[in-house]
Amino acid sequence: INLLKLVFQPNANLDSEKPRVTGQILFQQAYRNGKLQAIFSLDGFPTGTNLSGRAIHVHQYGNLWNSCDSTGGHYNPFKENHPRHPGDFGNFYTREGKIRRYRSNLMATLFGPYTIIGRSIVIHEQEDDLGKGNNKASLENGNAGKRLACCVIGTCDKNLWEKQVPEFKKRNKRCKIKDT
Repeated sequence: INLLKLVFQPNANLDSEKPRVTGQILFQQAYRNGKLQAIFSLDGFPTGTNLSGRAIHVHQYGNLWNSCDSTGGHYNPFKENHPRHPGDFGNFYTREGKIRRYRSNLMATLFGPYTIIGRSIVIHEQEDDLGKGNNKASLENGNAGKRLACCVIGTCDKNLWEKQVPEFKKRNKRCKIKDT
């Protein structure tokens, strides 16, 4: 079983009026051909009504020398148009300035030559247009906007998933997290 914990930091290059997003994502994949699962627990988004979704993507490099701006483009080893490449996790909607979500069957992998370990995850300012924006940027990155927060994908203690899942299930009654 591969387990990863990602701890996000706000993009140091953002204007001061932009949200300062922090939090974590836990990834788990039981075996090489298994489906990747993730628990998203993020804070610092604006509160209110009529808020758009936020895109979350794997980016090419685990390089934060210039904060989130040095992570490269979307991780796209198969040269597919957006949103059909590994690490396009789609849009997430906030509630009370937070994202608390479980997702399964993600296309990315923690194993083999296409592993996302060592790359980065970026939380974007805008909603992903899912490649339907009728322009080149839409097919490359979904017109998701500025990079609010990021982190490098690394490994962690294998017991963390088991510690986090009961608390997440308690707060999210409708969540059906798969046991490994």
